Amino acid sequence: MSTVSTVSATTTVSARDALLAALLKALAAEHAAVYAYSLGAARVEGRQRSLLTAAHAAHRNRRDQLRTLINGRGGTPVEAEPSYTLPLRPGTSAEAVRLATLVEEGVTAVYLELVAVDDGPVRRLAALAMQESVTRSYGLRPEITALPGLRPATPSPAPATPTTQATPADAPASAAPGG
Repeated sequence: MSTVSTVSATTTVSARDALLAALLKALAAEHAAVYAYSLGAARVEGRQRSLLTAAHAAHRNRRDQLRTLINGRGGTPVEAEPSYTLPLRPGTSAEAVRLATLVEEGVTAVYLELVAVDDGPVRRLAALAMQESVTRSYGLRPEITALPGLRPATPSPAPATPTTQATPADAPASAAPGG
């Protein structure tokens, strides 16, 4: 009897640890997104600046939500790093937009992992965060890409076209010799 309760307690602890680890990973991704958007927004103007500034605010809000969730589940939120290694340093508006789309792809991938946890409210939050990230990315660069973590689809080979030729038995009567 005590074995069952010990196994159950261990499972609960490891499930809680897995949930906290996934939340901490998402928080770290949000910290990096806030950092990247602060650099990118300075390189764009007009509509793009509005989009990047709104994305910056959205990631700050999501970061704060994650901090609250982590604290509420007995964890300690990670603090932001002073700087982050980015896939590129934006020097132009095009590079700022490219960085933003890469950030959104990365954040989406992290939330894809978080959707797998066994906590309904957290799964909903992760699914919504993924939807928001994909929407932001598409708004900046309207391209459809593979779901993060999956290889892009390879085009299917063209379907083979039948190359059958009519045989005398298949030929219409008017085409028959002497007919």
